[in-house]
Amino acid sequence: MGTERKVRIAVDSREPDEICDFLEACEAEIELRSLELGDYQISDEAVVERKTRQDFEASIIDGRLFSQIADLSASVKRVVVVVEGESSVGSRLSKAAILGAYSSLILDFGCSLFFTRSPQATAELVYALACHEQLARKRLFSVFAKRKAISVAQQQRAVVEALPNVGPKLARELLSYFDTVENVITAPESELAQVGRLGKKRAAEIRKILSTRYKE
Repeated sequence: MGTERKVRIAVDSREPDEICDFLEACEAEIELRSLELGDYQISDEAVVERKTRQDFEASIIDGRLFSQIADLSASVKRVVVVVEGESSVGSRLSKAAILGAYSSLILDFGCSLFFTRSPQATAELVYALACHEQLARKRLFSVFAKRKAISVAQQQRAVVEALPNVGPKLARELLSYFDTVENVITAPESELAQVGRLGKKRAAEIRKILSTRYKE
């Protein structure tokens, strides 16, 4: 399955090792990190959300599924949902409820929905999707997935969230404290450390990223 140019796939660090092994067997370049959006980033515009069949059904029952997919589809242009595993015999949901969830993902949220039987089949699908995005469609792959067109405030938060160990809540706190992205970027380490729970260690990491000269 080799290609002249290897595809790159960012994998959430909580995903199973065996899927990473299968992806590497497909000759994909894997980048393990904590992904804010989805489980597999395959281009600047597309992410894959993987759920085992048991977790998929449990997330319908507790309401996680639709809030999670709403966040994903609001942030990324293309969301692919993969449901992995055989149909469970002792499902707590009726067939109508499960079909309703499938319908909502496709029609309400615009997701692409796929079903796989095993981690290997999931890896093969993710690899094929990444190849199509990066090799056939020539989509870029950057450190962070490109979000949909959003407001200035959302773009400001996205810039600050790109800093090391800064999540959505802390990004808001930093922007509220410093007022502008420029002020956050130029703030001294001592002042950064005073915001929220940032602390001295994370403030030092941020200053290091911002002040270190770039090298390939």
